[in-house]
Amino acid sequence: MDRLVIDLAVLVLAGFVGYAVISKVPNTLHTPLMSGTNAIHGIVVLGGLLLMAESHGVLERVLLVIAVAFGMINVVGGFLVTDRMLGMFKSKQPPKRDAEEKEEAAQRAAASDGRRG
Repeated sequence: MDRLVIDLAVLVLAGFVGYAVISKVPNTLHTPLMSGTNAIHGIVVLGGLLLMAESHGVLERVLLVIAVAFGMINVVGGFLVTDRMLGMFKSKQPPKRDAEEKEEAAQRAAASDGRRG
């Protein structure tokens, strides 16, 4: 019973410390920081898969499957968000349609100047 109380106390304290640390991170650093933690979470998922081979009870296996599934959702989602964030910084080339519209507008302007003269 004492070990359970100690483990729960560590869990609660880790939650408070994690909240305190993350709440101090500026918005500009939040997504890159989460990208790094998602890479670390991939190692945690690998550990869960390795533990699955050594699990004996049905409850252990069910909990490990749930943990690995949620971990993979977190990893994949994190990398998708990071990819989307990095896509915002890529240079965008103007579409050809915009260049064609500008050329047509210039031709119309030249034609209307010719009619006036």
